[in-house]
Amino acid sequence: MKKLFLAVFLISVVHLGYSQNRPILSKDKDATGNNRLGENNQYSTKSTSNENIKNEDAKIEDYLIISKERDTTIVDTTLTILKEYKFNYLRKDNYGLLPFSNVGQSYNTLVYHFNDTNLMPLFGARARHFNYMEIDDINYYRVPTPLTELYFKTAFEQGQQLDAFFTVNTSEQLNMSIAYKGVRSLGKYQNILTSTGNFRFTTSYNTKNNRYVANAHIVMQDLLNNENGGITDSNVPYFESGDPEFKDRAVLEVNFEDAENILKGKRFHLDHSFKLIQKDSTSSNQLALGHIISFEDKYYEYNQTRQNDYFGEAFQGTNLRDRVTLENFYNQVYAKYENKTLGEATFNVAHNNYNYGYDKVTFISNQYISNRLKGDVVSLGGTYKNTIGAFNVEGNFGLNISGDFDGNYISGKASYNVTKDIGLSAMITHSSKAPNYNYQLYQSVYENYNWQSNFNNTETQQLTFALQSNKIANVSVDLITINDYLYFKKDESLGLVKPFQNDASVNYLKVNLEKEFTLGKFSLMNTMTYQNVKDDNQVFNVPELVTRNTLYYSNHFFKRALFLQTGVTLRYFTSYNMNAYDPLLAEFYVQNDREYGDFPRLDFFINAKVQQARIFLKAEHFNSAWTGYDFYSAPNHPYRDFVVRFGIVWNFFL
Repeated sequence: MKKLFLAVFLISVVHLGYSQNRPILSKDKDATGNNRLGENNQYSTKSTSNENIKNEDAKIEDYLIISKERDTTIVDTTLTILKEYKFNYLRKDNYGLLPFSNVGQSYNTLVYHFNDTNLMPLFGARARHFNYMEIDDINYYRVPTPLTELYFKTAFEQGQQLDAFFTVNTSEQLNMSIAYKGVRSLGKYQNILTSTGNFRFTTSYNTKNNRYVANAHIVMQDLLNNENGGITDSNVPYFESGDPEFKDRAVLEVNFEDAENILKGKRFHLDHSFKLIQKDSTSSNQLALGHIISFEDKYYEYNQTRQNDYFGEAFQGTNLRDRVTLENFYNQVYAKYENKTLGEATFNVAHNNYNYGYDKVTFISNQYISNRLKGDVVSLGGTYKNTIGAFNVEGNFGLNISGDFDGNYISGKASYNVTKDIGLSAMITHSSKAPNYNYQLYQSVYENYNWQSNFNNTETQQLTFALQSNKIANVSVDLITINDYLYFKKDESLGLVKPFQNDASVNYLKVNLEKEFTLGKFSLMNTMTYQNVKDDNQVFNVPELVTRNTLYYSNHFFKRALFLQTGVTLRYFTSYNMNAYDPLLAEFYVQNDREYGDFPRLDFFINAKVQQARIFLKAEHFNSAWTGYDFYSAPNHPYRDFVVRFGIVWNFFL
């Protein structure tokens, strides 16, 4: 019933402003109807030629991308080193993540970020969620003419990646977009085929007087991975030997060849608001009432043909299947007040109805394990933003006031521009959050993968200082304390992965530096992270140093018809007790038996821009044959060998 109600509601919003005429949009207003340089809008400083935009009245600055928070940037068709970093499966900079051997698999985390303000537990199978598009990942659009973007990149053995996007304004008030990202790749090792799909549909609508604004989206995702458990311990020496006989990675023995896991989800989301009081020439006050309604239905499933001792004993010998589902229905009502002097304040009341679990109960080792966590949580929240003198201040809070899950967060940030080039900021955050669902309740056909627990909330305190300067550097320092940290680790008595909670505090220091040096046509882009952890129980492991350094050359050729960038990127992290991967849980777990890392990864690239097409060619990890075959993404999961891949991103403006 909830699904039907929400689907009808979203369709009604779409039809509300539908028109067959395709306009050239007004250039002095953004997608919400505010002035182009309104308080909440932020614009990219990059621009490109309009020679390939067929309508002479349209300019590149008029093609707008609108975030969940309704901040606005323009479509950027330039070719920069940042575009090189984002030309990957996730389509965003994956610094601090180490990919597995096949595209579409998981990533091991080298650098952690604690900026989640979600008051509810997260669904499990976190290793499958790197490419799962959340609400924050969905953008909305406003374009003067139809816009298309095509992304293509080769994969590993019998496959490719494609991301196709199209958006159009059917009237000045209504925009629609549709997109699909699909990946299929066989991979170099046995039984690691990936097949994923992300479908997105968005629509944005505002009335002519701009009092009513609505953004809605539908997202359907299907992420499948064959799982082999990594190469067997007996075959690790064959991989590391560099023997030509084993350069064909398909000959290496893996732990199993009959397993797969899949994460599927669909979400219907609507955020709409109405301005009771609107800014005009006589008043700087604005008051809006808004409503967010969102329904998400997702499940994670693990399938295996035969029982395998890798996970221990099972309740049945063949056709093993684990399946867990989550339905979450979310409603929020909010009020937003803006005043030039008093700033911007938002207050909200929200309700979550959740239903997580399995289709049966379990009784094992004299312990009854229920099949369902379901209930309702009511929460309060708010934000505040203002400019006081030379300082910009921000604050937000959230608190669960009823329901089975306690949770809260509060943060404050102040920033100050010393000069036009130098900005300083400081932020303090505290959060308390309930364990993810799979820590609280898990069932499996494998006997030892069944538990129901009652862990404490994890509490995190974070203090951040940042310097932003193009001339000096971008530097941030994070001081993080984590109490009651939750993690997975092998139970030594069983040899199987279980959830645990740390009984000591974790103190985590992270220093990040980013700086680019340019001399003529040559540039050196550097990103480095220093990390230090004090943790008596050794359950929070990170490399001490992570670095990415790119030396590249840029220039125009053929009377500026071709723009070329070519160079070499070095990626490196120091050795540490790297987390291992459990394919049944689709989670990473702590191991302290062996250190991994301390191997350089060198990529040579040639990228070119011709009109609105950006072409990418890369020789990945070309040093693999002469720096040693000791490179891993996780224990028993080798990183990628040398490979040449290419692709393209192409924009079409009608």
